[in-house]
Amino acid sequence: MAAIYQTETYEPSKSVGHLINRLRGEIFSALDHEMETDPSVAALEVTAAQYLILTNLAKGENDSTARFCKQMSYDPGAMTRMLDRLEAKGLLKRGRCPDDRRLVNIELTEAGRAAIPKLRACSVNVLNRFLKGFTSDEVVMLERLLQRMVANA
Repeated sequence: MAAIYQTETYEPSKSVGHLINRLRGEIFSALDHEMETDPSVAALEVTAAQYLILTNLAKGENDSTARFCKQMSYDPGAMTRMLDRLEAKGLLKRGRCPDDRRLVNIELTEAGRAAIPKLRACSVNVLNRFLKGFTSDEVVMLERLLQRMVANA
């Protein structure tokens, strides 16, 4: 199978990687704005990056700082500061793993669980805005294509 990109004709600003990275930034910026202006969540002062941590905790996908760092490509220091902020807001709590004290487990608090539906509504609003003009079939296809890229990683 021939390579998609060729060194001689490659234009980074038009590449899939660049566009995905730019889109991620635009989505995060829009989600930050949505959560800052939505009266039901503004007082929480949660950022888009913090929302990802909370929503992953809610889904049960990650429960340790090490897993979050890997999934989100954050260095441990930045992750610790984000978790400190979320813990100070009362949205999550941390504790040492009883089987391996080097690991820190994270879980949502009651306030964190209560915030998830409101934060999720902000996320849905932003994504629907970004997908304006797309058909449901196009969105399903886009999701499948992106999942294939993740699987190829």
